[in-house]
Amino acid sequence: MADVFRSLNLLETLKESIERNKLSDVKDAVEDLLISRINLAVIGDRGDEKATFINSLRGLSSGDDGAAPSQSPVALDEVAGYPNPKHPDFRLWDLPPAPSTSPFEPQGYMDRVRFARYNAVFMTFSQVPQANSVAVFLEARSQQRQTVYFILLAFAKSTEKNLEQMRKASLEVLTSQGVALPKVYLVRPWALEKLDFPALLEDMGRDLPEIRAHALLLALPTLTSNLVTQKKEAFKALIWAAASLSGGVSAIPVPFVASMVDCSVALRILSKAQLSLCLNDESAEQLARQRGLDPTTLKALRTCVLSVEVTRGEVKRRLAAAETDLATVSSKLVEMAMPRHARSASRSFAAMLQALNGAIDEMAADAEKIVDAAIGEGK
Repeated sequence: MADVFRSLNLLETLKESIERNKLSDVKDAVEDLLISRINLAVIGDRGDEKATFINSLRGLSSGDDGAAPSQSPVALDEVAGYPNPKHPDFRLWDLPPAPSTSPFEPQGYMDRVRFARYNAVFMTFSQVPQANSVAVFLEARSQQRQTVYFILLAFAKSTEKNLEQMRKASLEVLTSQGVALPKVYLVRPWALEKLDFPALLEDMGRDLPEIRAHALLLALPTLTSNLVTQKKEAFKALIWAAASLSGGVSAIPVPFVASMVDCSVALRILSKAQLSLCLNDESAEQLARQRGLDPTTLKALRTCVLSVEVTRGEVKRRLAAAETDLATVSSKLVEMAMPRHARSASRSFAAMLQALNGAIDEMAADAEKIVDAAIGEGK
């Protein structure tokens, strides 16, 4: 995401775009942030733990429509794809484990599973990593692929003491196979908010190209309050780009164009936010099933109308209210950032920013209440 904003240079490019009526950079930034594709691959033996991990990454349980089954319908050596039902641009791929044959050519395996097309690869195991899996990891690193991670998937009865012992044994195996500074993440497939998965997300945020890290962040279920906060900040960055677009259009003297663009873009942003923050009815019901809660209880925590349903009428109402506020409140600070001939742009920019930031704050507050209630009950 920061790559996009570095290319825009934030306010400087905003002023330049409005001065020259050159909106293509801003439009491209908004589209890149709204439609950000990401492909994650999960390598390892197929079974309950791997299927649960794939489903949890998609916010699903085993009984939900579209959930990955424990017994994959594809052949053991084939790849199975699982799109995210709410975020079609986020796809998970179930890859077979590296074969235990010897001699083993890691590049041949990588070509067969189309390793290069995945933005990140999780190499899962339940005891210690196998030698040929380590060979694949080393080959990926030799090709400057940094987004490959070893994950020890916990069984239902695994204790933290046992997991730490297996982590230690796994690190010894990786070191003996030539992995420098090895790292193994402990993950409970059915409770990703626990153990090392939050730390894994932090590392991925640093390793992935930032537009892909943005896509991953917005597509993951709201596992923790910290993740809700990160999503909120990501949407506020997107709102900046959208407000820049709004201001640029307002500088063009074409009647009604700005208001139509404002509402259309705002509707897309807030609809994406509702799904990303898992506020829609389906997400609340799925979370309630996973935690053994009454879905009515979680739904009742939503106090913002946009958390329940994002409608064009409500978006228009909020934009109009923000414009009315600007008519009665000094906007000198905003106007100081704008060229003199584009003061109408500054008003549109500020109205868009105020309306959408306020909406995101309200929706994120609802998401935090739901997460706190679900995790608290789960504990």
